[in-house]
Amino acid sequence: MGLTIGVDIGGTKIAAGVVDEEGNILSTHKVPTPGTPDGIVDAIASAVEGARAGHEIVGVGIGAAGYVNRQRSEVYFAPNIDWRNEPLKQKVEARVGLPVVVENDANAAAWGEYKFGAGKGHRNVICITLGTGLGGGIIIGNKLRRGHYGVAAEFGHIRMVPDGLLCGCGSQGCWEQYASGRALVRYAKQRANATPENAEILLGLGDGSPDGIEGKHISMAARQGDPVAVDSYRELARWAGAGLADLASLFDPSAFIVGGGLSDEGELVLDPIRKSYKRWLVGGNWRPVADVIAAQLGNEAGLVGAADLAREPDPIM
Repeated sequence: MGLTIGVDIGGTKIAAGVVDEEGNILSTHKVPTPGTPDGIVDAIASAVEGARAGHEIVGVGIGAAGYVNRQRSEVYFAPNIDWRNEPLKQKVEARVGLPVVVENDANAAAWGEYKFGAGKGHRNVICITLGTGLGGGIIIGNKLRRGHYGVAAEFGHIRMVPDGLLCGCGSQGCWEQYASGRALVRYAKQRANATPENAEILLGLGDGSPDGIEGKHISMAARQGDPVAVDSYRELARWAGAGLADLASLFDPSAFIVGGGLSDEGELVLDPIRKSYKRWLVGGNWRPVADVIAAQLGNEAGLVGAADLAREPDPIM
């Protein structure tokens, strides 16, 4: 179909990129993320116009955090933007004069990895993104499965612990409260507070107190063998692997692709996730076990996936 533009709406910046049919990014343009819904529409239009200069563009795909309808036109609800039944497709099309599709950002990232990254060669993959929260996407039979209403694969809000930790969604015990960047920092702070003698490296990287621990400190300390940092990763991996075992019972994929910021840590996080997954997989000693592999496209997965989905004339169900 030609060149399309993918748009990734981040917390601090909105990135637009021209992407060809092989998943190559030819040009990009970034603008700061405004604080108002109307300002975000203006910023999306500005980013698209900046990226499209000198290119013949046939469509735009937007990756948005939130529930997107099956027509890929409206955001039912966004957790971090005041969008409620927001007609985003209509508003952006009016600004840029191009066909626009809207997709959930985790779905877009999953599609990008499936088509152009770690999922190449697989027909059935489940993607999870371990970042500040936990998201995901479902590709079964080479198709992105979005559900009847378009809001499938909200894996982060599967209830793992009845009456567990309060989640930002309003429920309790959601998976992302136990397997996410936020959870990792919580584990490290709790353990450092309980046994500071086991967190000397970790505490030394911050301000010396448990409250000063940040995600980057945990990674650095774990690579130096800090007991609390290593144990915090193991706890996160225990919950992540248990969740993958549940997803295997539902979807039986050939591979799980792990993306998001935590996947950048490579085997530090992937190896214990694999062990936990095998531990909790029903019949794990007697059945084929899906690969657990790292995403390859990094922060570009959502942009590339959204651009490619813009080439699809109808929703992929």
